Amino acid sequence: MSATSLDEAVALTKKFTSKPSNEELLKLYSLYKQATEGDNTSERPGGFDFVAAAKYNAWLALKGKEKDEASSEYIELVNTLAGKYM
Repeated sequence: MSATSLDEAVALTKKFTSKPSNEELLKLYSLYKQATEGDNTSERPGGFDFVAAAKYNAWLALKGKEKDEASSEYIELVNTLAGKYM
């Protein structure tokens, strides 16, 4: 099974039978946010919320990437991960 659209890819991630690595999850998160919202314009999280900071930084690293390109990369990554986690 493979996804051909962003919506299909999101649905496919919900069928994973085991959890991807933290690095893979960050990549999925950042590509999804870039594909759906564009560049990160939110405020940097403060304090000791390391998870929020990691997510923020991963998304910020994609600044300037076109939504269509991020969407394609997200779909490709989900299809690759599906082979490992389904």
